[in-house]
Amino acid sequence: MDTLGKRLGRFCVVVLAVFVALVIGWTIFVRVPRDVADLLGVLLVLGLGLVVARAAARLGRRWLAAYDVAEVAVEGPISRDGNTDGLTGGVVTPPADAIVEQIERADDDPNVEGLLVELNTPGGEIVPSDDIRLAAERFEGPVVAYATDQCASGGYWIATACDRLFAREGSLVGSIGVIGSTVNAKELAEELGVSYERFAAGKYKDAGQPLKELDEDDRHYLQGLVDDYYDDFVERVAEGRDLDPETVRETEARVFLGREAESRGLVDEIGTARDAEDALADELGHEVTVEAFHASPGLLRRLQGGGRALARAAGAGVADALAGDGDTEIQFR
Repeated sequence: MDTLGKRLGRFCVVVLAVFVALVIGWTIFVRVPRDVADLLGVLLVLGLGLVVARAAARLGRRWLAAYDVAEVAVEGPISRDGNTDGLTGGVVTPPADAIVEQIERADDDPNVEGLLVELNTPGGEIVPSDDIRLAAERFEGPVVAYATDQCASGGYWIATACDRLFAREGSLVGSIGVIGSTVNAKELAEELGVSYERFAAGKYKDAGQPLKELDEDDRHYLQGLVDDYYDDFVERVAEGRDLDPETVRETEARVFLGREAESRGLVDEIGTARDAEDALADELGHEVTVEAFHASPGLLRRLQGGGRALARAAGAGVADALAGDGDTEIQFR
């Protein structure tokens, strides 16, 4: 919470730092080199003062922060690499690791007493979703989540680690299920004159390979993986929401509007981000000030995203569909 004392403290830090910088700068750049033009010395002093002022302002915000609650957003499909917008590489969804880093940064920040999690996601990859859930679970302090448009599948998996979950009446909540998929291009390959020669050690090593037709053993094996993930999902929701596992299974991976999700025990309360903030204030026993901790994919991931978009535009997507790597995609969806 921001107070008059903290604001005065931040102002004093900046003023003191600038004063010290000006004294040091004047001594080094003006008084000592008497043969250097005074104008140049003054400019150097002013430049040093501005640089130090900015650094001191950042330190002041760090030491005497105006916020006491960090907000982290999980938006869009959840994946390890994140998603970018076409050829520009503009961010659509940050990588899961970047979201985890922001939660951990908030946990390490001595000014942060509580965590607010915005959830607007259809789900995504299993392990990246669990990484975010674990980061929220390990946060030392109350964690309150609120759903906006949707909190489904992997997003709901994350919500199970939060102390409370709010949703809007129009929010789509649930989709407690797992889906696995693989592309079978055997017939297309035969039409193109492409044949599949198997060189593998282990009966199920190439299960789901696009150029190999699935047999019943492969289907049973792959379905077993999906079922195991689903059992874990049901157990996690039942434990996190204090529900009977059979009640969770009865949802049959459907999504529900906010009111019905609340009646089924999937949501604690209908409310907005402001209501979630008020819940945190009640937990902490005082009014709160929220600071958004933004997750960014970084320059390298932006360039990688743009490169992948160019490759797809050149037809790499068709090549991938034909060749494949034998991996079956399983997601919280």
